Amino acid sequence: MLEQIILGIIQGIFEWLPISSEGVIVLVAKNFFDEQALGLIIKQALFLHLGTFLAALIYFRKDVLSLFQTLFNYKSAEEDIQRIFKFLVIATLISSFLGFILFKVFSGFEEQLTLSTKAITLIIGLLLLITGGLQIKAKTGQYKKAGELNNKDGLLLGFMQGLSVLPGLSRSGLTVSTLLLRKFDETFALKLSFLMSLPIVLGGNIALNLSKLEFSLEMLLGLIFSFVFGLITIDLLLKIAKKINFGYFVLVFAALILASVFI
Repeated sequence: MLEQIILGIIQGIFEWLPISSEGVIVLVAKNFFDEQALGLIIKQALFLHLGTFLAALIYFRKDVLSLFQTLFNYKSAEEDIQRIFKFLVIATLISSFLGFILFKVFSGFEEQLTLSTKAITLIIGLLLLITGGLQIKAKTGQYKKAGELNNKDGLLLGFMQGLSVLPGLSRSGLTVSTLLLRKFDETFALKLSFLMSLPIVLGGNIALNLSKLEFSLEMLLGLIFSFVFGLITIDLLLKIAKKINFGYFVLVFAALILASVFI
């Protein structure tokens, strides 16, 4: 029971940070609860994502409702909602296709991929350091909003989210970093990344976990803690993003990404 509580808390905190929550869960489970096989731990980590899925769903319930209504009445929706809806459809299709292929091709080769994924993370962190420095030096900043989303953004973000199936790569780290490098407003980048997680997490659990994972009361407890801590930390992160300078926000984000290379 204690194991599921701890893993649920880890999922709730690290899901929104540019550090792989799955990687941290595997690290903790293998070092402190060593009785489980790696494959089972990964399946449990995916299940715990449902807790943060519910947290994001509730936190962005108004946006989710608007997007759901757009599904049935696209033409009458506001332009910003149309663009976000189209972006999410493209990104979800691309990331689902790429993620499924990578999962099948590289399944069982986690250790061999560790070095390459750390290299990707290192490059992203360094690029963000440069971006943050340039933003701090700039006198004014013109950041993109929802109305400037296009098909290229959907394709690119779908590709980056699909890469997160590789062990050690953070989904939020990849997607938020890419949006920041594309010069989108930091609060919008976080929000859009969280919205992107909804269909992919739900679909991943249905496709990979629904018929294979044995459900228990302890796992439900882990799910509850994942949800509660996810709801608290998502609100905290968005408030921080609104209060500090964009450039400093990017630098903090870059520092966390670079730190994750050594975890």
